[in-house]
Amino acid sequence: MTPSEELSLSRRIEDILVARNLRGMKTVQPHLEPGYCLRAAKILHSCRGIVLIGTGFPVVETFETDGPVGAIAFYETLEKLGATPILVCGKPIAEALAERFRVYEIHVGDHDRREYEAQHALTAFRPDAVISIERPGQAADGGYYNMRGESITAHTACFDNFMNLSQCQTIAIGDGGNEIGMGKVAAALEDLNIVPSTTTCDELIVADVSNWGAYGIISFLSVWNERDFLGEIEPLEILRYISKLGSVDGVTRVNQLTEDGLDVSEGESVLSELRHVCGFI
Repeated sequence: MTPSEELSLSRRIEDILVARNLRGMKTVQPHLEPGYCLRAAKILHSCRGIVLIGTGFPVVETFETDGPVGAIAFYETLEKLGATPILVCGKPIAEALAERFRVYEIHVGDHDRREYEAQHALTAFRPDAVISIERPGQAADGGYYNMRGESITAHTACFDNFMNLSQCQTIAIGDGGNEIGMGKVAAALEDLNIVPSTTTCDELIVADVSNWGAYGIISFLSVWNERDFLGEIEPLEILRYISKLGSVDGVTRVNQLTEDGLDVSEGESVLSELRHVCGFI
């Protein structure tokens, strides 16, 4: 593909990701330079070392389904490309995923050590890239807040410093304005009914559901490698897996096979749209 064709494809992908405009991301999108999915994919395309993937949004003493599905899709795709992904999260999701995946646990509520914790991990792993997908981002007061404006600081491990202190490029995915990375578009969040995150990143992906943002990036990895990685993602199977581990829907707060209140068929539809524009179906 020519550079202009890649940019055109990226614009189409970016539009698909916010077409439903569930939490105002369609209005945030114009504040980002077009081609952000393309640029994020370029960061990951050449990675053959460690990639740190932060995920896990705390909800009612457990974790929500949005974020881990996309993180697992990233993990499995990057492994197929020869990289070594590591999921970075706090309890209880860290313990839940550790039997099946490489996991680095960060400590919930231990905010006095959070900068040391991040710097220690970054020095030890020397990652090629750092990704945050649906991780709570620090607000201006240093706290963490959910979509209802409730403080979740006591239940949140800090991944922000992995982004802030990293020597490699960083990618963040969010769908509401209170996630890591949203500080990149601070002015665009003023009219949203949330306590916004101030943590920024190199490339921000906005989506109606954060899991879908991962699919947008994986679209280019599929095209460049002439392999339909998108078609290999099974959202329902991943949801069943994390549901057994105790996940809940972030909107309904119920243990069910949904993402942000949406039936899994919505995510499958987005995957089909992306596969179509990428020429796989």
